Amino acid sequence: MIRTLGDPSSMDIAALANSPVLWLCAGGVFLVIVIQSVIYLRAIRKAAVAADLTQQQVTQSVRTGAVAAIGPSLAVALVAISLLPLFGTPAVLTRIGLVGSAAFDVAAAGVAAGTQGAQLGGPTYTQKVFAIAFAAMTMGGLVWMLTTLVLTPLLAKGDISLRRVNPAVMTIVPGAALLGAFVTLTLQETVKSPVHIVTLCVSAVAMAVCMWLARALGKGWLREWGLGISIVVALVVAGIMTGGAS
Repeated sequence: MIRTLGDPSSMDIAALANSPVLWLCAGGVFLVIVIQSVIYLRAIRKAAVAADLTQQQVTQSVRTGAVAAIGPSLAVALVAISLLPLFGTPAVLTRIGLVGSAAFDVAAAGVAAGTQGAQLGGPTYTQKVFAIAFAAMTMGGLVWMLTTLVLTPLLAKGDISLRRVNPAVMTIVPGAALLGAFVTLTLQETVKSPVHIVTLCVSAVAMAVCMWLARALGKGWLREWGLGISIVVALVVAGIMTGGAS
């Protein structure tokens, strides 16, 4: 039986998940992001002179980052669409759309729902359970933000100390950390199925071809679009393989 907004036992999740209050909160979050982006872009252009960068190089770097974000954003968008019936548009926009960790958010919401003897999307998924699940997702994200706020100044002090000892160390550590993170994520995917391995290999080959063509043909845009192209090619191949297997 579907009841009205505000009834904890109501099964009408959409009425609560798409309430004006949540839309207002989501709009406020995105407004802050837009303002931050504008501030960062202006700061980048001002600092370009000190870094001996031309405005053309800055524009190219920003464009490269924007294009490179398209591919990963497509994967997040697909996951977000599938979660809209569970959490509603405002919650998905502010959690999965911004944080991008669908695995964490769904797991946190599932655990929270389990404490009430309910299941996400099941017959016991009431407005009360949704509110508890949404609170768990939000609190998890809040802890991440607070941890970053506390640890960033401490790590910055460590960065300064290491640069005093050996400036070359901090040119290696960030690259090694990123490489280690991506290798770890990649290896975690390869053990899931042969399709994952093939997808990884195809994306690597597609990226290598884009880089080679960019250098051989002198087409800088291929370097910028390389990540997006490799992701799309890998998704197509994975879709063909899983479709054929089914």
